[in-house]
Amino acid sequence: MKTDITHALIEEHKLILRMIALLENNARRTAEGNYTTWQFYRDGIDFIRQYADRFHHAKEEDVLFTALIDNGMPREHSPVAAMLMEHERGRAFVGALEEAVTEAEAGNRQAYGRIAENALGYAALLRDHIAKEDGILYPLAERIVPEAMRQRIVNGYRDAEAKTPTAPGDHYRRLVEQYERE
Repeated sequence: MKTDITHALIEEHKLILRMIALLENNARRTAEGNYTTWQFYRDGIDFIRQYADRFHHAKEEDVLFTALIDNGMPREHSPVAAMLMEHERGRAFVGALEEAVTEAEAGNRQAYGRIAENALGYAALLRDHIAKEDGILYPLAERIVPEAMRQRIVNGYRDAEAKTPTAPGDHYRRLVEQYERE
């Protein structure tokens, strides 16, 4: 039986998609002027940067994608290159979202539209991105990565997780649940 190298990443996607749904809902309300809980956006940005990017994307970028390249997938003009480019686009959306939230907190109502634009842009990008990873890249990885590399990948995930000071999954799951209840 092959060691599964993508199950943990797929499970992490589920929590990310729950936060994306919250962003989509609240961004639409903010665009209408009906939602001004800036702490939600601060928490959402923290979730994206710490959980989605630092915790999850780090495992993809530093472990899985590296293993795919080591196993013969080209670094350029490949699914890995496309995923890395999308990670960067996501980071740009988050930076612009943070700027707009800061302006809104200072009383600039004109920033509401930019909050919605960047939150919804990020959400659309990530939904599509996760669909490609879960539906194309991860199944490909499960097919092409030899058993001899699989334990190294799983160990790499553990090492990446060990670099995170606390268990981010528990913290961010509670955060998402809190906002889902509101």
